[in-house]
Amino acid sequence: MYIKRHAEETVRKLSKMFGAVLVTGPRQVGKTTMLKKVTEGIAYVTLDDPLLHAMAAEQGGTFFKDNPPPVFIDEIQYAPNLFRQIKIILDRDKKKGQFFMSGSQQFHMMKNASESLAGRLGLLTLLGLSMREKQKVDFMEPFLPVDYYFTARRQYNTNLSYDDVWYSIHRGSMPELYVNDDFDWQMFYGAFVRTYIERDVRELTQVGDEMKFLQFMTVAASHIGQLLNLASLARDVGVSQPTAERWISILVTSNIVYLLKPYSSNIAKQTVKTPKLYFLDTGLAAYLTKWNTPDVLKNGAMAGAFFENFVISEIIKSYYNKGILEPPLYFYRDKNMNEIDLLIEDNGILYPLEVKRHADPNKKDISAFSQLDKIPAVKRGPGGVICLYDNLITLKDNDRVIPVGYI
Repeated sequence: MYIKRHAEETVRKLSKMFGAVLVTGPRQVGKTTMLKKVTEGIAYVTLDDPLLHAMAAEQGGTFFKDNPPPVFIDEIQYAPNLFRQIKIILDRDKKKGQFFMSGSQQFHMMKNASESLAGRLGLLTLLGLSMREKQKVDFMEPFLPVDYYFTARRQYNTNLSYDDVWYSIHRGSMPELYVNDDFDWQMFYGAFVRTYIERDVRELTQVGDEMKFLQFMTVAASHIGQLLNLASLARDVGVSQPTAERWISILVTSNIVYLLKPYSSNIAKQTVKTPKLYFLDTGLAAYLTKWNTPDVLKNGAMAGAFFENFVISEIIKSYYNKGILEPPLYFYRDKNMNEIDLLIEDNGILYPLEVKRHADPNKKDISAFSQLDKIPAVKRGPGGVICLYDNLITLKDNDRVIPVGYI
């Protein structure tokens, strides 16, 4: 069963603007399936095939004689030398939408692509299924807590039950797990982690101790929603801080982990400078931290952190699916411990959001929003509390109670 991906429209748009389109993202999120749908009728080659891989790596020019554009090349990271050949062909033919490429990780690939294909390449990051995609909602705008967004979103709003939300948080966003209810959750993520470490991490980054790297992933998953503390991560795993820094970089570049940047301006000098750590798939984080059922998770000590992580990752997807590579998302925390979970910056305006797993938000939840009013030259827009309440209602002034089904 094919699930329509919101990023399809973005890929088509990019193919009309650029000669080549590259879709990156973690393993098994549906990059190949989506691109096959978008490129129906176009030749497909995968560099997972040993013969094609060898030809691409050793004879780039011959490879494209046998596989002329327009062509979809899967797992392009295994032959980064092809980018140079693609540049030659694009400069010669001056055509759009000639090369569609996918890759499971970005370690060397992005460097080669950006250097070789500057100005010729459209980029998109694909993550697992969003809640909108699971519910077959066609609304595709990036989340923003403003009137026009809610007016449009309301037409597509589907009520999510409390249990549905926690099932989705625990099950994760991998398409195969969503389509196949009978797939064993633990076996799936166990295989995912093993393949990720063996294929992406071992082959492309030379991590010395794979067991310690797995332990590092697990410790990182236990810190979701917290400020990144490399010294603590290194100490818990028994590695040096430079190693911890390199390993967190691997998790970020392979779209396993997302570091939410702190908001800072030259004027707001009292804010912290450390990012917050989130996993881009809550199912993977739950697997690593051994929350083995939705019930155990929603009643556990990390329930608040997982709900916050879920909301942040869903909002990130709404931006990535529109082709926005660097979503304008931040958090606020100052030296006096005033904190705002999420700030969205749009056209110079800051939109503050709190994320609460309860269903009875109150004005105290948004008390930190007033800190933004103390920063000169900063304009604050409407915000709200994203939570498990059923209805979109006003909480105070322009700030709302926002049901999670509206993101």
